[in-house]
Amino acid sequence: MDDPFKRVAVSDQAYEDAYRVWRSSLTTLLGDASLLARWQERRYRFAHQVGALLTEVHGDGSITVGPALYGVFASGAGLCYVGQTQEAERRLRDLPVGESHHLANTVPPEVWERVVVIRWPLLLSEAPASEQMEVEAMGSTVCGLALEHTLQVATAPPLNSRRRRTAGDWQHRNLTQSRSRGAIHSQLIPELSRLTLAAWKALSEVEVPKREAVVATGVGRVVFPSALHELPRT
Repeated sequence: MDDPFKRVAVSDQAYEDAYRVWRSSLTTLLGDASLLARWQERRYRFAHQVGALLTEVHGDGSITVGPALYGVFASGAGLCYVGQTQEAERRLRDLPVGESHHLANTVPPEVWERVVVIRWPLLLSEAPASEQMEVEAMGSTVCGLALEHTLQVATAPPLNSRRRRTAGDWQHRNLTQSRSRGAIHSQLIPELSRLTLAAWKALSEVEVPKREAVVATGVGRVVFPSALHELPRT
C-alpha cells in the first residue's frame, strides 16, 4: 500500500512560497467589504452547485437519499477522505459548504477533482442471504460504519489516517488495528464489502465527461467539481 504521507518532489522553499502566494491572493480577494461579499457569494454558489450534483436527479438516475459512502479526491493529492452517512440528502449538500464537516476547511471544494458516492443498500440484493440477515441484525448505521472501515483500510485516505491532538499536532491512526464498531462488524459482511469495493473502484476510474460534471450509475454517482471550472456558465 502506498504511503499517503510520502513527500512529493517539492522543496520546503517552494512550499513556503506557494503558501505566501495563497495568503496574498486571499488578501486581494477580501480587500474590502464588497469584495468579501463577492467572495462569500462565489464560494457558496460553487459549493451549492456541487451539493446539487451530488444529490439531485441526473439523467435517468434517482436522487441520492439515505445511507451512502462517499470519498473526495483532490487534484494532485488523490483520495483525501472517505466517510459515510445515513442521510445523504443532507450530508452531501453540506459536504462542500463545510458548515458541519471539517473537510472543506482543509481541502476547498474548488480543488476537488471528483467525489464518489456509493448507495450501498442498493447492493444488498446481490449479497448472500446470510449477510442480508447480518445487516438487518446490526442495523443500517452500524453497517455503514462497517463498510466505511473496510473502504478506509483498503484506500488509506490521509485525512482519515490521522487525528487531531489537543497539543496542536497530529497522531497517526492504525486503521487495521481499530476495535471500533465498524471494524468489528466489517468481518461479518465480506461479500457486501467486496461488492462495495468493486463499485467504488469502477466509479473512481470513470473518465471525466466532456460536457457535464456528473456520471450516475445504478448504485451511485461520481461528481467532478473540477469540471465546473471549464463548463460554460448558464
